[in-house]
Amino acid sequence: MFVQTTHTRRRFPVRALSLGLLGAALGLTSTADAQGTSTARGPRTRAERTNYLETSTYADVVSFVDSLRAMGAPITVSELAKSPGGRSLPLVVASRPKVSTPAEARRLNRPIVYLQANIHAGEVEGKEAVLALLREWSFGKTPNVLDSLVVVVVPIYNADGNEKLADQARNRGSQLGPVMIGERPNGAGLDLNRDYVKAEAPETRGALAAFNAWNPDLFIDLHTTNGSYHGYALTYSQSLHPAAPLAPFTIDTLLPEIRRRMKARHNFEVFPYGNFSSGEGRESITAPTKSGWVTYEHKPRYGTNYYGLRGGISILSEAYSHDPFERRVASTRAFVQEILSYVSERRPQILARVKTGIAASTYAARTPAATKAVPVRSRFLSRPDTQPVLVERLERVADSTQRTEPGVPLGVRRTGEIAAQRMPVVDRFEAALTRTPTSGGYVFDASYTAVADLLKLHGIAVTTLSAPQQVSLDVFQVDSVIKSGRPFQGHQEVSLTGAWRTESRTLPAGTFVVRSGTSRDLVAMLLLEPESDDGLVTWNHFDAALAKGKDAPVARLKTPLR
Repeated sequence: MFVQTTHTRRRFPVRALSLGLLGAALGLTSTADAQGTSTARGPRTRAERTNYLETSTYADVVSFVDSLRAMGAPITVSELAKSPGGRSLPLVVASRPKVSTPAEARRLNRPIVYLQANIHAGEVEGKEAVLALLREWSFGKTPNVLDSLVVVVVPIYNADGNEKLADQARNRGSQLGPVMIGERPNGAGLDLNRDYVKAEAPETRGALAAFNAWNPDLFIDLHTTNGSYHGYALTYSQSLHPAAPLAPFTIDTLLPEIRRRMKARHNFEVFPYGNFSSGEGRESITAPTKSGWVTYEHKPRYGTNYYGLRGGISILSEAYSHDPFERRVASTRAFVQEILSYVSERRPQILARVKTGIAASTYAARTPAATKAVPVRSRFLSRPDTQPVLVERLERVADSTQRTEPGVPLGVRRTGEIAAQRMPVVDRFEAALTRTPTSGGYVFDASYTAVADLLKLHGIAVTTLSAPQQVSLDVFQVDSVIKSGRPFQGHQEVSLTGAWRTESRTLPAGTFVVRSGTSRDLVAMLLLEPESDDGLVTWNHFDAALAKGKDAPVARLKTPLR
């Protein structure tokens, strides 16, 4: 692959940008001192109080939210879920006028935004950023996003992981502070950002219930990067699944404008999420050139990918882990503010856009010729763009046992020198296998009650036949069952090969039915199709029935039931 270096510059100094300057840039009514400590009315976060040496505990977050409420902030607070450790996860709804229910929010005819922070509890800047933004929005003296949006905030999604504080070198070895942070898994040992299909964690089940109740137009999930040394304060992504209806608008229209604003208003360079494909292990981390910039998986087990399949706008935020903690909070805060400002400025257009996304996810009463085939398996785009990507140069030091900076591998030193290299940027996926949506829906045996319950958690309507009924079905006959060689999140993932046939059957009373004709048709299809690369087959829900020559337990209805 061709790689060309075009220019070099220095990275920002460690404390280059105070939150005072950021607040001015955002037009906030508050001020801040040189350490980023807000002097606005309202509580301060632990990060602000400690000059960004510490991050907020669960008790700090609850106390902060309680203080906002006691001071008259236009918020309502309820419980998203109880964590495995028994902690109540706060769900904060902020709006002027104040709303308490989804029905009240919908009557305002405003976009609803869902902000989620701290899903990986060592990635702490989102938690601090959303708390500070809630304070500024609540007590600002001029109109702001709360006057034009309804903002649903989950500031500490992984509360149990947050409380397992340990040294940064242990919990997140490639991050520059703070010294003590939480850990990635939740209290049951699950990675919550791999749980959106199987929904085993109470946190995920609470989030799905909130999605179903509030139906947000926009979902933003706040993270921190893990690997490559690049020149961006923050990287971002749309829903990467190629079936997500609004992914093209998000990555080609919305996010480029946010990128422009982040540079013009805050002097933050941002870019689509990825890592250098040449690898970032000990043998290649100091390589002078990189061969490509590659994003992560498209699968709906990831929250941002999943939410885009529900028809809304979905955005991933990844602050740069090798930036100082204060700067990561600042870049995350600016990114969220700019996205919400953009949505606020274009309220009617955003609502109309999401309406088209939902319509594109609904399949009933369409003829096959009028229905676009849906990717059920995907692969990286085969012809990616070549773009300049900012790369930081690292070099070896004489002492291979020396750690030159927190988060940097032993024997390596950051130079602060940033160069733009042209390389392939692989930030999108394309279909590897498509199937035509069914206008009738899906059926499966009455014994699969756990499957029916899981579908309902996703907001998918499941009914049962009250009497036997003869129907025409598309049936998938299994040719091979392929299981992963090692467990992942407590599962051995499964994929199938086989062939489809059409036949007439009499379905018994009690058969579960998922009818097409709702905004969850796309989600239902990707969960239930036997060949889906991240559906319920993947997560072992049908293992006992899968064998060569047998029919998959889920069949497609050729036409709607009478």
